[in-house]
Amino acid sequence: MKRARIISTGHYVPERVVTNDEMTRIVPTSDEWIRERTGIQQRHFVDQEIGASDLGYEAAQIALQRAGLKPADIDFIVFATLSPDYMFPGSGCVMQQRLGIPGIGALDVRTQCTGFVYGLSVANAFIQAGQYKRILLVGAEIHSTGLEFNERGRHIAVLFGDGAGAVILEASENGRGVLSTHLHADGRYAKELWAENPGSRRIPRLYPGILEDGSCFPQMNGREVFKHAVTKFPEVIMEALQTNHLALDDVKLVIPHQANLRISEAVTQRLGIPPEKVFNNIQRYGNTTAASIPIALDEALEQGKIHDGDLVILASFGSGFTWASAAIRW
Repeated sequence: MKRARIISTGHYVPERVVTNDEMTRIVPTSDEWIRERTGIQQRHFVDQEIGASDLGYEAAQIALQRAGLKPADIDFIVFATLSPDYMFPGSGCVMQQRLGIPGIGALDVRTQCTGFVYGLSVANAFIQAGQYKRILLVGAEIHSTGLEFNERGRHIAVLFGDGAGAVILEASENGRGVLSTHLHADGRYAKELWAENPGSRRIPRLYPGILEDGSCFPQMNGREVFKHAVTKFPEVIMEALQTNHLALDDVKLVIPHQANLRISEAVTQRLGIPPEKVFNNIQRYGNTTAASIPIALDEALEQGKIHDGDLVILASFGSGFTWASAAIRW
């Protein structure tokens, strides 16, 4: 059976590190408050006017170099982000130009925290169908330029960071690769984690007072997000295992979306997974949304936590609400 296999990974984060102590000088908060509620100790912010595609380009270059490939070897681009360079066109097209590979398809995926896993599902389907031979999948975010650094926005401003991760996928018929993906959504909770404006529902989209009313900044019902996340994460992880007739004992590593360390810890406890089987790096990067899983995946590989033949589970939950998982035989 033909499957999409990840043959290379890469990640890139801006050089500027913003510690919790520095964050206390930007918004009214404390290192203790941030660590207790999120587990975050620092995050990376851009220090110049660049776009998500620029971070994605750097991550993609690393993945290409490790695979011994040139940009021209890529047949298609899937770019997951909630922070595109522009309203339109998509960041996939912008990054394609930087890579110097005009003519191939470029698709943006806008499912926020689940963007990478949704994008993985798309790439897997294209490769299984034989439509493309080799696909570049990128998750990249620049949150820092869209946060509200004041009293009203402090609870959200401390959560997010900037960064990008990239993987290259190609067809495999030796049993390795993406075994299955599982995608879900429930739009009844769309307003529990969202940015209302600017949007097409508003006339005009940009209006006097949009900054003052805060509707252009992220809004979150933290309790509702936590409640659903600790339920949906275990469900979608078990769905991936049951679909493939596997058990938790078969899993070498679970890589969850890095939303909140307390969510990951709660999910670990609910499933009864040993902590060493769950990879977390939110402490150093914060929540990088669509970039969090590919960044974590790349670091897990760099640290020797994944080897050939290992079963790896990716899982995510976020805005929409959407949630998703993937089972991968490495």
